[in-house]
Parts: sequence; structure tokens; C-alpha cells
Amino acid sequence: MSNLNSVEKTSPSTRSIAIRRGRLEVAGKDITMHLFLFVVVVGLIAIANPLTDGVFFTSNNFTNLMRQMTTTGLLSLGMLFVVLTGGIDLSVGSVVAFSAIVAAGATVNYGLPVWMGFLLGIITGAFWGLVNGFLVAKFKLAPFVVTLASMTLIRGLTYVYSEIAINAGSVPGFTTLGSVVAFGIPISSMIMIAFFILGAVFLNRTPLGRSTIAIGGNSETVRLAGISVVKGIISAYVISGICSGIGGVLLASRLGNVQPSLGGSFELDAIAACVIGGANLAGGKGTVQGTAVGVLILAVLNNLLSLRNVDSFWQLVLKGIIIIAVVLLHSRSQKRK
Repeated sequence: MSNLNSVEKTSPSTRSIAIRRGRLEVAGKDITMHLFLFVVVVGLIAIANPLTDGVFFTSNNFTNLMRQMTTTGLLSLGMLFVVLTGGIDLSVGSVVAFSAIVAAGATVNYGLPVWMGFLLGIITGAFWGLVNGFLVAKFKLAPFVVTLASMTLIRGLTYVYSEIAINAGSVPGFTTLGSVVAFGIPISSMIMIAFFILGAVFLNRTPLGRSTIAIGGNSETVRLAGISVVKGIISAYVISGICSGIGGVLLASRLGNVQPSLGGSFELDAIAACVIGGANLAGGKGTVQGTAVGVLILAVLNNLLSLRNVDSFWQLVLKGIIIIAVVLLHSRSQKRK
């Protein structure tokens, strides 16, 4: 009898891990893609040091890696919120440039305090997010068309504001936020990590966050439940704008010399990180944790290729291949369910 009881007590745990239809499940949850992404990260890290003659694991390279992934990480987090609603935001790269140039211009050209210049940069990012969200939600316009138009508009206004670079590096305190390191981690990266934590809490623990995911799944059901679809969509784009504004400010602080051409193709990296992390571009599926892993994979890959002096065009080719492979794996995983 005691042996029978022992078997009964342990049987649930033995059934908690299973392989069904080629998918690894733990407690009924499919973790195949999570495992795949983990293997990819470990594999990249494992080959990184030998390929870079020991440079990869140096403290200087780690600091550079963290700084380089900060802006992409923030843009990817904001993009995730938009993608969850079934939308897309192609304007994030242009918003980065606009926010950066506004922050630098307000400090250099108008003599405002650094903190006020940074605040203006973030506010302008939120403003453009509000414009995008309003046009998509209120007028039911296609997100691709709206954000493509705003991408062009904002980039043009950036050049209207300043056709040449603004050197804000000489302003006391302007480069502090982007250059200071505490406990071996850049302050800018700590800000990014804090936003990822807040984003996870918002999506999983608040009604508005949960409705954001539900909108992408079935917006009509959300509307019939008495939840404002318009509010959810607008809030997603505003969050994307805020993340882009902060990303632009941190990038400006890191560089000091702010070019109006900043942020070119940043939107592609943000979308790629979301897709690699498991987000569905049709909406309704995606996690902050997965997006964080996607950002890490892209950052390590970019860093590794740069240390190997691989041509930038070949870097784009390799990233494209990885994205296609991940999308195919996601598609196969969905079909098996």
C-alpha cells in the first residue's frame, strides 16, 4: 500500500514533463521555443570567446555590449506592446532621431538644463506615439500605412530642425547618463532593465496590460466585454513612443555628437527581436521575457560579428536568415498544436 501511495504521489511530477508531437511540454506548457532560444544564446556565447581571441569576455566589451543593446532593447519593448495589439510601428527609428536631436538642441541651442532637454526628448517621443495611436485607433487606418507615413514625416522634420550634427558632448552633464557605469553595468542599461521589469508587470498584472494582449487576439470580444479597444491601442503606441524617446535620449547622451540620421533601420532590429522572442505579428501573442532574449541574441550576434570585422552587409544577411529560421520554427510549432 505504501508503495502504491508513493507511486501516486510521484506520478503527477513524472507527467509534468513530456514530449508530444515533437514539442517539449512542462506542466502542460510548450517550452520548445524557449529551449531553442536558450540553446542559441548559450551557443553564441560558447563560440564567441574563441572566435574573438578572448576579447568577448573582457569587461570593456561587456560594457560596450550592454550600452549597444540599450536603445534596441527599449525600442523592442515598445514594439512588443504595439505588436500585441496586432499593429506595427515603423516610426521608432525616426522617433529616436527626433527625440535625440530635440534633447541636444534644447540643451545646446536654447541653453536649457540637461534634464529639461532630456524630458523634452521623451515628451516628443510620447507625442508621436499618441499621434500614431490616435490615427490607427480612431480612424481605423492600417498601422503599417500610418507608421510608414509618420516615419517619413518625422525623419523629414528631424532634418528641418537641424541638417547638421549637434555637438552636445561639451555641455556639462549631457553625456553622464549614457557613459556612467555602476557595479560594472552602465546606468543606461539599468534603465532599460527597469523598463523591461515594469513592462512585464504592466502586461501581466494590470487590466490595461491584459487587455492589450486580448485586443490582438480578438478585438471584437474585448469590445463586447466593455473594454475600450481605442484606449488599449492608443496606450500601446504611446508606450512605444515613450520607449523610443527614452532610447533616443540615452543614445544622444552616449554619443554626445547627435546626428539627424540616427536610428536608421532601428525599427527592423526592434521587430526582429520581438519575432525572435516569440511574438506573433498578427497580434495576441508575445512576452517581455521572450523579447528580452531576442534583444540579447541580436546584441551578442552583432557584437560577435563586429569583433570579427565581418562586413555590415553580411551581418544583415545573417540576421535575415536567423529571423526566417525562427519564424519557420514558430510556424511549425503552431501547426503541431
